[in-house]
Amino acid sequence: MSLTSILSAEAIDTAVKECEAPESFCYKKFFKTCGLSAKTPQEIKNVFQLLDDDNSAYIEESELKFFLQKFVPSARTLSDAEAKKFISAADDDNDGKIGAEGWC
Repeated sequence: MSLTSILSAEAIDTAVKECEAPESFCYKKFFKTCGLSAKTPQEIKNVFQLLDDDNSAYIEESELKFFLQKFVPSARTLSDAEAKKFISAADDDNDGKIGAEGWC
């Protein structure tokens, strides 16, 4: 399974282009633009699993830094501040990582 089997390549490209500038990443806008916000819970879980590099059932801050590159390999990395903001928005239990249930 790949991200483009769940999301359209065109929507992914548009979402990544919208946050090309440093410090411009907004996960809510990204999820909406790429179409992830409109997906079923199972499709969202499938995307989560594709992004979970170490198959730990969690996405840690170190994995989030390379979030955009999972969608488009040539995309920039997220800054430390962007990754921290992203993780804090979805980290329901303040353990420094996002579980599938906190995703989207």
